[in-house]
Amino acid sequence: MDLDVFVATHQGEWARLDALARTRRLTGEEADELVTLYQRVTGHLAKVQAAAPDPTLEGRLTSLVSRARDAVTGSRTSGWRDVARYYTASFPAALYLSRRWWLSVALVSLFGTALIAWWTANHPEVRNSLVTPEALHQLTMPGGEFEAYYSEHPASSFAAQVWTNNAWIAVQCLVFGVALGIPVLYVLWTNVLNLGVGIGLMASAGRLDVFLGLLIPHGLLELTAVFVAGGLGLRLGWTVIDPGPRTRATALAEQGRSIVGMGIGLATVLAVAGVLEAFVTPSGLPTWARISIGALAEVAFLLYALVRGRKAAATGETGDLDAADRADLQPVAA
Repeated sequence: MDLDVFVATHQGEWARLDALARTRRLTGEEADELVTLYQRVTGHLAKVQAAAPDPTLEGRLTSLVSRARDAVTGSRTSGWRDVARYYTASFPAALYLSRRWWLSVALVSLFGTALIAWWTANHPEVRNSLVTPEALHQLTMPGGEFEAYYSEHPASSFAAQVWTNNAWIAVQCLVFGVALGIPVLYVLWTNVLNLGVGIGLMASAGRLDVFLGLLIPHGLLELTAVFVAGGLGLRLGWTVIDPGPRTRATALAEQGRSIVGMGIGLATVLAVAGVLEAFVTPSGLPTWARISIGALAEVAFLLYALVRGRKAAATGETGDLDAADRADLQPVAA
């Protein structure tokens, strides 16, 4: 294809499209002409890319097509309606559609935690390899290090510290998924190991009830958020291996956009868990009351994810961006 001839032939159409795209108010005829020229110039861009790639011309046409697209579809700014839609539809739908991944992660993690806790509690040689008898006493005695952990800092700053730490764990699970999910398994294993050892040490000292009374109020929701992040990371890793009928780039783009959106929702869930850990766990409420608050928060999340999420998914929600907010896929020559 002769680029000089091509440019000379279509220069007038490009100039006209540029003029229409910059016009704020169009008549009906001008709007129809804008749409027609937008479609035509999109084809011109695809033809240049396929037959005679030229960076300068491609950049010019890409900019023109982008500007024309905004004029055709209309610009839109995010607002409170988008925030409401995210929390009532997009986020719960994404949770529901990925439920098999994070529920599986939760079951495997809890089983692993129980196994490590039993092994630690019932094998003195294991405990002795982890901590000295003196250190174990300081950790598990009434008012010891474990109990003091939840009340030695001001509640507000402690909530921020907890949220930051847990959010970092969730981010690692989400981001590392692209590396075939292998680093995600390490993050989840570390979490399971620390929790199992803690339960086992407290159980060996006969203070398992105290441990669970301090863990459950915030831990149910906190661990669920980590399991969701881990499940999403593994799902992203599997997409790298098996993108399905889509191209790998398209599949990763869709999953990546969904995961970025899920990160916002999980940060909110972890913020709630941080508030519970800072204000409810160390409070003077009876143990049954603190556990009830944690259990109610967990039930509310599961209903939100599995019931509200199912309804949102049934309407076509996937957790991805709206079609109007996604990048156009340029047609290519066969």
